[in-house]
Amino acid sequence: MADGPLVSVRDVVKSFRTRDGGQFRAVDGVSVDIRRGAAFGLVGESGSGKSTLSRCILRLTRPDEGSICFDGRDMGTLSGGQLRRLRSQIQVVFQDPHGSLNRRKSVAEIIAAPLAAHRAGSRSQRAQRVAELLDLVQLPAAMTGRRPSELSGGQAQRVAIARALALSPDFVVLDEAVSALDVSIRAQILNLLRDLQAQLGLTYLFISHDLGVVRYLCEEIGVMQRGRLVEVAARDELFSAPKHPYTQVLLDAVPVVNPRRQSALTTPGDAT
Repeated sequence: MADGPLVSVRDVVKSFRTRDGGQFRAVDGVSVDIRRGAAFGLVGESGSGKSTLSRCILRLTRPDEGSICFDGRDMGTLSGGQLRRLRSQIQVVFQDPHGSLNRRKSVAEIIAAPLAAHRAGSRSQRAQRVAELLDLVQLPAAMTGRRPSELSGGQAQRVAIARALALSPDFVVLDEAVSALDVSIRAQILNLLRDLQAQLGLTYLFISHDLGVVRYLCEEIGVMQRGRLVEVAARDELFSAPKHPYTQVLLDAVPVVNPRRQSALTTPGDAT
């Protein structure tokens, strides 16, 4: 399926029961394709359904309706063993760099965990792979013995990225992966993500409420509102000529120091 999209979402619905016994549609009939090797941005306010959709794609949550295909394979039809093997090609980096790491484990153990779970290589081969991954995310080898509590936010997120890349995935979901970081560190992580994508040929789904960050990293952007995907467009088209009123509302809410210089939006971290 090299010529088709890597991820294809069709008519996906996911509902949750409310406290009063009703139903809330967090994802309401979403269809979208994510091109192989592309960075696709998904934006919207809190509660718009972005993270629920990503959890459906990751198969952490089973959709109520619709289908999700990865590399031409319908994930809903896979057996447990098939899905487990497929998971090595799909990884995720979460928002909170410290909260997503096991505080009791060393950096080396954290990064090697996916390798051990999938029984990839011998112990010495895993150690070599950990060293390669630390170098890939620009962390010193001396960091292998540290615990998450000894890491800065930026260092912890680099460890999380290294862990996500351990099994050489094709697709990485980045769920608000830089929103908890300081602005200067945010820019460094975004530059790292761009470099890794170019170097490894990765496909990204980048979820954020921050349009400035999404514009910097992503070539195509989808806008979600109340569980629906209301607009999908190439980056430049969406920012220059948004078609949906909600997209315009989001763009109007982005703070720009000098309104005449819209290029300022392309700097990572301008919008929070």
